[in-house]
Amino acid sequence: MQGNAISSNDDPLPNKATFVIPAIDIIDGKCVRLTQGDYNQKIVYNSNPLEVAKQFEDAGFARLHLVDLDGAKAGTVKNWKILETITTNTKLLIDFGGGIKTQKEVEMVFNSGAFLTTVGSIAVKNEALFFEWIEIFGADKFLLAADVKEEKIAINGWAETSEISIYDFIEKYLAKGISHIFCTDVSMDGKLGGASVNLYKNILNQFPQIKLTASGGVATINDVVELKNIGCKGVIIGKAIYENRIALQDLIGIG
Repeated sequence: MQGNAISSNDDPLPNKATFVIPAIDIIDGKCVRLTQGDYNQKIVYNSNPLEVAKQFEDAGFARLHLVDLDGAKAGTVKNWKILETITTNTKLLIDFGGGIKTQKEVEMVFNSGAFLTTVGSIAVKNEALFFEWIEIFGADKFLLAADVKEEKIAINGWAETSEISIYDFIEKYLAKGISHIFCTDVSMDGKLGGASVNLYKNILNQFPQIKLTASGGVATINDVVELKNIGCKGVIIGKAIYENRIALQDLIGIG
């Protein structure tokens, strides 16, 4: 493996600046943000994702949430080069997802230097295949994406809503050893209306042993502090950073 890939025997996270995880979403090679997963509500913030990643690293962040939105839409990974460029030129620990559908693509994600592979739709549509990946690569190498609309799992770039409860979904994969989970309330994403604190409380009350990362809706430093106080292990932030709603140094101060 190249870049920042880490074996399952290593401590997966450093000791600082890991609670806040900046997000970079990629469309056409550019850093963008969507609102509620709608590709028609796209804002381009920077045409150079590496430049953005280096800004995050220079500010003191240790992790990066990198999403291939082209891949998520196409059902196959599209932005390998951007992943490789960032892992080669930074020390950020990157979780990468978007369109991963085959074992070969999982291998390529790790060989391109990713720290974790983010899996969402495949865990809903083909759980037997995902079980195989867990056996091959280890449960600790995956970040399970639990995207929800009204507590039901959303898939395929949030274009579809299943009938699967978020709680049943987590329980199934917890039994397989998955502990890294991030949950996005799609109804809040990109709207800067505040995080779905009650949803995360409910999840943590039922599954206190998971490493839950919150995603979607964060607008203020108080949102971030509240998520940490209720027991989340991380928070993914995009739009609030890009629109300067929260200062990077304030986020670093949280850890």
